[in-house]
Amino acid sequence: MQIFEFSPVLTLVIFVLLWPILQLSLSYVCKLFDDKHFHYSYFIYRTHSWENNGEIYNKIFKIRKWKKFLPDGGAIMKGYKKKHLDNMSRENLEKFLVESCRAELQHWISIFPFWIFGFFAPARVMIYMLIYAVAVNLPCIIAQRYNRPRIVKLLVKMNHRANVNNNR
Repeated sequence: MQIFEFSPVLTLVIFVLLWPILQLSLSYVCKLFDDKHFHYSYFIYRTHSWENNGEIYNKIFKIRKWKKFLPDGGAIMKGYKKKHLDNMSRENLEKFLVESCRAELQHWISIFPFWIFGFFAPARVMIYMLIYAVAVNLPCIIAQRYNRPRIVKLLVKMNHRANVNNNR
């Protein structure tokens, strides 16, 4: 499938430049989508029973130990920052959920351009590009899937308290 043949150094430069361009472009595209497309109850974002409210990610991947080291794409793209929740209002937590879903989608679709590198290198290189894409994006996907059920649980508690207070 290789169409273009460059020196190994130029090929490496193309790879190093192309990955961030692809990732940032896909982030920008996801940023353009209306918030209504990113609801935590939609199937792709919904927490499934096997995830045990996100705890499976701590049990298998020990996410609590390393998630603090992940970059915050919202800070990079001048969007919503998800690294630290300073504002615990209902509105902010709901916005966090939307942005968590947006981030998860962006990381899922950022895996798929690995095949493009087959234009610049032998087919076997695409395997390495797939491994790279999964290694870079999967931790971020896991972080979103770990955090989202915790925020939903917090919102449910807030709504319950508000209902109790309104019924008094």
